[in-house]
Amino acid sequence: MNTIIIEEFRPEWKPYFEALNKAWIEKYFVLEEIDRWVLSNPEEAILKEGGKILFAVYNGQVIGTVALKMAGDQTVEMAKMAVNEAFHGLGAGQLLCRSAISTAREMGMKELVLYTHSSLKPAIGIYKKLGFTEVPVEAGKYKRADVKMSIKLIP
Repeated sequence: MNTIIIEEFRPEWKPYFEALNKAWIEKYFVLEEIDRWVLSNPEEAILKEGGKILFAVYNGQVIGTVALKMAGDQTVEMAKMAVNEAFHGLGAGQLLCRSAISTAREMGMKELVLYTHSSLKPAIGIYKKLGFTEVPVEAGKYKRADVKMSIKLIP
């Protein structure tokens, strides 16, 4: 049976984190300097601060990724989620999102937030289905983000 499994960051998978994210960002938006830095330096930008990077692996191939970036003592930001277009429709995006939620809980976080753009309707649909709600977005946080969503992890 072809199953998608979720694995944590491995140094040899760093190129997938960069390539998968560059592909979707460049398709819909413009790669910003902060994107270039985070994608080139995930160990320093995400892992060093206590965050996590997860990968979706299908038949031994990395097909998707998501990062959990520390955003405060009890808050983590779900960022840089991407799935290879050739594998859309398999449920990898939803599985990555569910895994990010459960990983954030395991990390002891009280809240998981994300920033997105209103044009990315399929992604927003997944987020809402999994329990995220829209909250006010801070001005100037990210150039391309016009939507902020949150899910409370600990009642």
